[in-house]
Amino acid sequence: MWFAKSQEEAIAEFNTNQASGLTMQEAQARLEKYGENKLKGKPKKSLIALFFAQLQDMLIYVLLGAAVITVYIGEYVDAVIILLVVILNAVIGVVQEYKAEKAIEALQEMTTPRSLVRRDGEVKEIHSEELVPGDIVILDAGRYVPADLRLIESANLKIEESSLTGESVPSEKNAVDLHEDPKTPIGDKTNMAFMSTLVTYGRGEGVVVATAMDTEIGRIATILDEDIEEMTPLQKRLDELGKALGFLAIGICVLIFVIALFQNRDLFEMFITAISLAVAAIPEGLPAIVAIVLALGVTRMSKINAIVKKLPAVESLGSVNIICSDKTGTLTQNKMTVVKLYTLGNEKEVPTEGTDLEASPDEQELIKSFVLCS
Repeated sequence: MWFAKSQEEAIAEFNTNQASGLTMQEAQARLEKYGENKLKGKPKKSLIALFFAQLQDMLIYVLLGAAVITVYIGEYVDAVIILLVVILNAVIGVVQEYKAEKAIEALQEMTTPRSLVRRDGEVKEIHSEELVPGDIVILDAGRYVPADLRLIESANLKIEESSLTGESVPSEKNAVDLHEDPKTPIGDKTNMAFMSTLVTYGRGEGVVVATAMDTEIGRIATILDEDIEEMTPLQKRLDELGKALGFLAIGICVLIFVIALFQNRDLFEMFITAISLAVAAIPEGLPAIVAIVLALGVTRMSKINAIVKKLPAVESLGSVNIICSDKTGTLTQNKMTVVKLYTLGNEKEVPTEGTDLEASPDEQELIKSFVLCS
């Protein structure tokens, strides 16, 4: 809760000095203790691991089982077709997930490469990865904030924090402010500056209070890296379909065998018949069709700069009926315009451009009320 502490308390707690900053020796020692100031991701999956992850689906298991059986009964063409469908489905999934991983890596590049810090009494420009807690960072217009800072000095400082808050207007900062409420939202922490945000106006100084994954942007990166396996409605339905088809295929085989026993037919011939019926009950093209349709959806989304990490997520997005948002400027044009006037017994459209509105006495009173209210 650095936002609840004064500048002097923050400086004292990190055992640093505003005028001279850290010594190079102390900075090196802290770098070894806290590590580099860069966002870390979990180890990337290899393409092979991504490929096999795409095969973990009930319908795919049923198709692979059907492929094995068709090979056993000598239907090699069917087996090849089924395997091609499975491979196509997996390849499409791998390509999409690989693209999404590249997009997430872009978040890690949002940190600034160079920072102005005060060390050994001198202002130096260093690589932002070398920043450590306790460093005194100097901010001016046009620079990205390289770590989470408790501001110790500010002069007309404004920082654009839309990446964290969604607010399109830069936030005004004041180093002397204190916020006692522990639940103070990010947008209201006027004495803090956060990693990856942009200084748009004024200047300031701050002491580094958090680096790398301990920063607010680091928490976002952590959430993006989490593996939360939640099935979409489509995945649930396909999983249920796969189980139903699997049980249906087994049921057909058993039923045919029972009939063959009662009729004293050739058991091997009836086994082949049962397997053929079971394979015929499985829609080999379904996974490929689903994957291709979802891939088309992902492609359309990517053209408007929306990144989808996993293919089935497109279907979940398509199932949304209502999106609730309170951010003017995020989903709108960031402007409000009067388009119609309603007075007693009268409705009039307001010209958007070119002409002045000729207002009746009632409309003049309405406009006067608006002006006085604001």
